[in-house]
Amino acid sequence: MTNLDIAHSSRPAPTVAPVAEPAAKPSLVGMTRARLGEALVEAGVPERQVKMRSAQLNHWLHNRGATSFDAMTNVSKDLRAALSQRFTLERPEILTEQISKDGTRKWLLRLPAQGPRQRPADVEVVYIPEEGRGTLCVSSQVGCTLTCTFCHTGTQVLVRNLTAAEIVSQLIVARDRLGDWNAAAPDGAVVPTDGGRFVTNIVFMGMGEPLYNLDSVRDAIEVMADGEGLGIGRRKITVSTSGVVPEMRRLGEETGAQLAISLHAARDELRDVIVPINRKYDIKTLLEACRTYPGASNARRITFEYVMLKGVNDSPAEARELVRLLAGLPAKINLIPFNPWPGSPYECSDWETIEKFSEIVFRAGYASPVRTPRGRDISAACGQLKSESKRLRAKEREAMEAAE
Repeated sequence: MTNLDIAHSSRPAPTVAPVAEPAAKPSLVGMTRARLGEALVEAGVPERQVKMRSAQLNHWLHNRGATSFDAMTNVSKDLRAALSQRFTLERPEILTEQISKDGTRKWLLRLPAQGPRQRPADVEVVYIPEEGRGTLCVSSQVGCTLTCTFCHTGTQVLVRNLTAAEIVSQLIVARDRLGDWNAAAPDGAVVPTDGGRFVTNIVFMGMGEPLYNLDSVRDAIEVMADGEGLGIGRRKITVSTSGVVPEMRRLGEETGAQLAISLHAARDELRDVIVPINRKYDIKTLLEACRTYPGASNARRITFEYVMLKGVNDSPAEARELVRLLAGLPAKINLIPFNPWPGSPYECSDWETIEKFSEIVFRAGYASPVRTPRGRDISAACGQLKSESKRLRAKEREAMEAAE
């Protein structure tokens, strides 16, 4: 094994990101083909060769998981040398790797500073092995602008958006650690032995609101879905939003991803509290956008996520109102037992209450699976992700510049 801090059923100690300059050489890992083409031009590749060379790089980086330019045997030595002088194949640093008793894995990753006025930033990514599939929950922001009251990430202010390459690199790290490449497993890979498969599905349900960083999310999906690279089908990529209505159509048109709505209430007065963005885009406005979401059909149903909060949103009346609201929509309702976190104002609904709620929804003709909590013991479950990265104030940035 490596010298990673690997813990079973324990939480990593809080980390403080040191002041650091960005890497002298950027990494090619996670870049779109267009960005790889720009890198090749910078390395002196003639324009007529860029398309072919981009395809080669994409294959080695995102299909084979190459960690060294020397591994790229069908790339000339001169080009490999030119690329290595200007770029690296570095991944984000893994600060901690935790393994739950149920097989869920959580990595805390450190991303390099993006400029002289920034610090490195930390994000969390979670791998959930299941029979016949493996789901990776990725982050799109460091922190979050929203303040959903059931969500631990919502207690952390937004630090910054992630780049497309930083989003993709979360999948790269997961495949490194799982030995999930079209090549031999690297030394130290933690290959699942619990009946789960490698990464087959991606959900943008980690830290951040994806539709407030849509350009990067779109480009990241382009890389993830590339059949000659990472090869995750678009129908196996789901983007969850709390309801950023103006960007929903664009998400569907530009990514072809599956849509999930973080709903959690069937009445505006309650959703205003649980999911405050509802004050800007109410339930009626949100559902109108769902009805016109590109590609939505009975074969591609929209998932409505509903966290079960004891005595708050879990009554039979709430279930009946939820069914009434979704009438005519190609929908699946995903009931999520609340996952507690330190200082949370809520408790999880009793199991009997959840079953009654699910039965009402099911009898109305909607699939209503109750999501089995995964990774609770390592704070890797839905709504529990949070890093120690903090947004710098102006005086802190000035101090950093003076120190440099």
